[in-house]
Amino acid sequence: MQLLGIKECDIHGKKVFIRCDFNVPTDDYGNITDDRRIRSALATISYCLDQGCAIILGSHFGRPKGEMDEKYSLAPVARRLHQLLKIEVKLAADVVGESAMKLSSELQCGEVMLLENLRFEKGETKNDPELSRALASMVEVYINDAFGVSHRAHASVAGITEHFDKAHKAAGFLLQKEIQFFDILLERPVRPFAAIVGGSKVSGKLEALINLLPKVDKVLIGGGMAFTFLKALGYDVGNSLVEDDLLDEATNIMNEAKRLGVKFYLPFDVVAAEKFAPDAMSRLCSVQEIPTGWMGLDIGPATVRLYRQVLGDVQTILWNGPMGVYEMERFARGSNKIAHFVADSYATTVVGGGDTADLVQRIGLDEEMTFISTGGGASLELLEGKILPGVKPLMK
Repeated sequence: MQLLGIKECDIHGKKVFIRCDFNVPTDDYGNITDDRRIRSALATISYCLDQGCAIILGSHFGRPKGEMDEKYSLAPVARRLHQLLKIEVKLAADVVGESAMKLSSELQCGEVMLLENLRFEKGETKNDPELSRALASMVEVYINDAFGVSHRAHASVAGITEHFDKAHKAAGFLLQKEIQFFDILLERPVRPFAAIVGGSKVSGKLEALINLLPKVDKVLIGGGMAFTFLKALGYDVGNSLVEDDLLDEATNIMNEAKRLGVKFYLPFDVVAAEKFAPDAMSRLCSVQEIPTGWMGLDIGPATVRLYRQVLGDVQTILWNGPMGVYEMERFARGSNKIAHFVADSYATTVVGGGDTADLVQRIGLDEEMTFISTGGGASLELLEGKILPGVKPLMK
């Protein structure tokens, strides 16, 4: 998939709108706890500054439901950008109101301003044409560098692109990098190619699994979704999370893997607990011996050893979804051990954003992975074979 790239776009001395993804985690006091998404946008912002551009940045933050809410202000992001860029970052008091329009009209080359949270406008998530037009009216060039929301048909992601011809819109460096990685991963991976797929539900990964099967050599299943497959095979999985309406789909996926010659691995031991709580009584057991009324919350040590052995010869690893309830320390060991092995491997390792990216960042392995996607939902839709609404207008 070839995109219109920022380097092919004549932006010198122009006023540029860069759609970023600054939806970063914060603590109870509003302090940013992980600025990886902000730092990921610096390459595109710095390039535009080097080209003498006047830069307007736009992003959402949290879910403010279409109205002003101080809790979701981008003020902490503006402060962090100021620290990283070492220049003033002007924060507008609104999105397309009097403050934003005045600041944007006065913005000079080499200056940077940040609009307030785009989702303070109801029209953002509704892809409102009037909001798209107002945002486009501020600038001469549109750059999308927000992979994390490119699967959303929002005003600042999809609608705004209709107001720019191909010479005046492009993908930023981060968006290009994300698309290139997934394109290589799905179309021409170095083999053997293994996909580790976890998370809580099969329903969230169903289309991705179906699309991945013809492309991979091995699939390793973990997390809550494993119990739907195990139940489909006839196991009594106690009170473990199961999507009973997807048992037939799970069986079809396993049959399709067998038909294609794809090795399909499921856990054969788990850490089971009497309830979903960090202080619950727990024990190791095989998947055949989960106590009545108990639930599996992590893969067990024997499964970890098997998965390590299975991954020993692979050249490409895609990991999307944790192996257990990694947020609770007692049920994080399986995910942590797999993370360490993936990080130490000589394979090309791609982490598919969301919870998996959070997991590897928590245990300090983010620098050891070949690539960590900045978008969970967007990466999942790419794995499903979809063309993202924010990417389609930027395709050559």
